[in-house]
Amino acid sequence: MADIKVLIAAAGAGTRAGLPYPKTLHPVLGEPILVRLMDTLRPVDPRPTLIVSPAGGEPIASALDARGLLADLVEQAEPSGMGDAILCFRDAPAAVNTEHLLVVWGDIPLLQPQTVEAVCQAHIDHGNDFTFATRHVERAYTIVERAPDGRVTSLTETREAGLEPGPGERDIGLFVLRVEPVLSILGERLPGAFGKSTGEHGFLYVVGHLAERGLRVEALPVATELDLVSLNRLSDLADLPPLGKSGNPPPV
Repeated sequence: MADIKVLIAAAGAGTRAGLPYPKTLHPVLGEPILVRLMDTLRPVDPRPTLIVSPAGGEPIASALDARGLLADLVEQAEPSGMGDAILCFRDAPAAVNTEHLLVVWGDIPLLQPQTVEAVCQAHIDHGNDFTFATRHVERAYTIVERAPDGRVTSLTETREAGLEPGPGERDIGLFVLRVEPVLSILGERLPGAFGKSTGEHGFLYVVGHLAERGLRVEALPVATELDLVSLNRLSDLADLPPLGKSGNPPPV
């Protein structure tokens, strides 16, 4: 498989969840979310790039040092949106000669290795420019739109579009992309770049622009229930899906 680097978006302050530390450091099943993610993604990239906030860099670095984990921390100076966070990859040591990048949100603690493997394999084998995992759910906070032939035409965040979540196909916060076209689109600040409710520079809008330009976008409905778990509020972790007897996610 072609070389893929990893970018973890870990600049979330944890304010909405009422945490006094970056939410990626919140423990789930005995380990900080970030540590669980890095363990899962180690076969792809043993030294990922982490996008951190000015206040979050030090506690994240300390948590990694305590466990002997390696990562390159790149600071996002202002909380101006996920699109700007991903553009920070340009400042990472790994940016040199990186063609393919796995991007994952830093608040999904139960990401499954087989989901990661399936998305990476499809991305390379199919010659895609953008590949992401999806699942059909009753309340889709993002919406995958497809043409009649199944081609992906857009990926929309319901909050920013002023829509109510309903049944549909959603992403999980795991993407594999070709760096050049995606960062180029993010840098252009095209229509749909800024959210209607937050005013922040988003990320999901790039899918529509890639599709319009005839680039290869694939949404794989391979995500499991465990992959869907994310931390926005502490209540999101109150009812975890069934776990194995060891306290870890069971094989899926």
